[in-house]
Amino acid sequence: MTFYTFKNKEKRYFFIVLLTLLLFQTSIKAQVFTDSNLPIIIINTDNAQEIPDTPSVFGTMKVIYKGEGIQNYVSDQTNSLFLNYNGRIAIQIRGSSSQDLPKKQYSFSTKLADDISNNNVVLLGMPSENDWILNGLAFDPSLIRDYLSYNIARNMGNYATRTQYCEVMINGEYVGLYLLQEKIKADSNRVNVTKITTAQNTLPLVSGGYITKCDKTTGGDPVAWQFSTYINGGLTDFIHELPKPAAVTPEQDLYIHNVFIKLANTSTANNNGVLNGFPSVIDIPSFIDFMLSNELASNVDGYELSTYFHKDRNGKLRAGPIWDFNLTYGNDLFLWGYDRSHTDVWQFDNGDNIGAKFWKDLFDNWVFKCYLSKRWHEITQANQPMNLATLNTFIDNTVDYIGQAQIRENQKWGTISDFPGEIALVKTFLNSRTTWMNAHIGPYSSCSNVTIPSLVITKINYNPSTNILFSVSNDQEFIAIKNTGTQNVNLNGIYFRETGFVYQFPANQTISANSTIYLASKSTTFLSKYGFSPYGEFTRNLSNNNQNLVLADAFGNVIDQVHYYDASPWPNADGNGNYLQLTDTNLDNNLASSWTASNTSLSNEIFPEDNYFSISPNPAQNFIQLEAKQKIDVVEIYDLNGRKIQALKSNTTKLKLDISTYLSGVYFVKIISGEKTATKKIIKL
Repeated sequence: MTFYTFKNKEKRYFFIVLLTLLLFQTSIKAQVFTDSNLPIIIINTDNAQEIPDTPSVFGTMKVIYKGEGIQNYVSDQTNSLFLNYNGRIAIQIRGSSSQDLPKKQYSFSTKLADDISNNNVVLLGMPSENDWILNGLAFDPSLIRDYLSYNIARNMGNYATRTQYCEVMINGEYVGLYLLQEKIKADSNRVNVTKITTAQNTLPLVSGGYITKCDKTTGGDPVAWQFSTYINGGLTDFIHELPKPAAVTPEQDLYIHNVFIKLANTSTANNNGVLNGFPSVIDIPSFIDFMLSNELASNVDGYELSTYFHKDRNGKLRAGPIWDFNLTYGNDLFLWGYDRSHTDVWQFDNGDNIGAKFWKDLFDNWVFKCYLSKRWHEITQANQPMNLATLNTFIDNTVDYIGQAQIRENQKWGTISDFPGEIALVKTFLNSRTTWMNAHIGPYSSCSNVTIPSLVITKINYNPSTNILFSVSNDQEFIAIKNTGTQNVNLNGIYFRETGFVYQFPANQTISANSTIYLASKSTTFLSKYGFSPYGEFTRNLSNNNQNLVLADAFGNVIDQVHYYDASPWPNADGNGNYLQLTDTNLDNNLASSWTASNTSLSNEIFPEDNYFSISPNPAQNFIQLEAKQKIDVVEIYDLNGRKIQALKSNTTKLKLDISTYLSGVYFVKIISGEKTATKKIIKL
């Protein structure tokens, strides 16, 4: 976790001395700790070693958790039934300025018994991984600011580190209340981007994935580049997180730097064009949500420090995940004379820690600001994540949950002089902050009723079955999109905006009225299997469990959305040769009842292809007879590798083909009649 940068040694020394004097006045006590309504984490380092900043030391960790609402006891550490984890770890102190506090924060990795191999495990319901953080809630007397902020962000539909309050013992000593949370890293359940390697230095591989941050360099990582702020000649440092600075190649550094340069140039030029403006560079919804998260909290470090970005291969640059929200909701390093988290400022425009200039440039663009205002008004409605009543209820529930633990925390460290008062300050801040933002965020009428094209996701093949001919399931994936309208649709700027599945339509392309296009995971495999080329090839693969497919325009307006699952009530299309087929384009395709499992052969156009033309005999040894319901213009034959082995023109509805010279096996016959195309499989004996 990142805290304030101490750039002046004398001021840093003064702070430490002042803090030490205050701590002398505080009774920091050892105490008997027996039980908690929260999970209990017990860490014992080998030979009771003191945990250093670096390097990590090894030890064991037990996580005691019986379930929600059930009391946990330290004595339960001997009962394997109650242990959520019981194994090896490597642990070290983390943080920057927080290291000067008596209560330390930690990062640790779960290890196998050899102390070398990582041990991917599920901790307290969080998805399996090996890198974790124990957040000590430094500088936050309310104990809730990080927890509140990360939960708001997740409820908005964004990834933010998952969190679980717990009480911790280290080497037999109770050390207080912590947040167990995920470390930010590339993972399908965390920051869902491809992990780029040092060998991937040309397009399209060099296009991702990346995680980049604006932050201090106290962790030892060098600055990759700097961007200027808009005042006082200030500079914001950008640092590589993925790939790591020691692993990034010159080509990768140049590529991702140029992405940020394009963002800066297009936003400065006020260019909101979908083909070459900032909408072509960034995922606008993620930038908007990132700004609203920081602004609701009035995060004094926002934009300048602990600010993350990520970009998947072939995808747009995305803002987030949010991180380090302890100096928020009116809180700051008051002990050092700072008071910057106010209700009546924009943090990107308050003259302090404002970050790169493109944040203000985006806000000043009327289109971006319109969508920012629209999103704000959406998520502040009743029962929405930033609604004041919703926030107050969440805060009250959190306070009840940690109520007993905060008493022990204060008995141990003496840092909470008035817990109810601190919570009241957060609530009062939120009330004033939402009022001010409502008055200053501006109108959204010009982007409130945007016309979206009539595009519908109609087929999803997420876990194809395999056979001798097609042995790789992932290579056979596809989705189909139909234009259900009566007008051609221009596809400029249209893309899939969620993580894990990446596709952006090329510029200046259209889809005809009442026609269907296919996107495939591997074009050559699709051609081999179905006899015609897909419209495009997507990046990454469809999930075999569940995935949220959101087709959107350049500004993030949802055109169509399907969140499918591989379990009931969704039809069974999981590895059994079926794909999901929408039964009627007039139905809500986000409902399981609107779909069926199908294995009907595909066609480049949706018309009754089964009756459109026939092949006989099939299987055949020497000749096949083609018969169509309208004149055949072209016949093409492909082998299983997608190679065209024969093509001929025709001007008849019946045609006899000699296949006697073909090797035995499976082939595809494709006929073209005007704008119609159909394909059938034949077997050569």
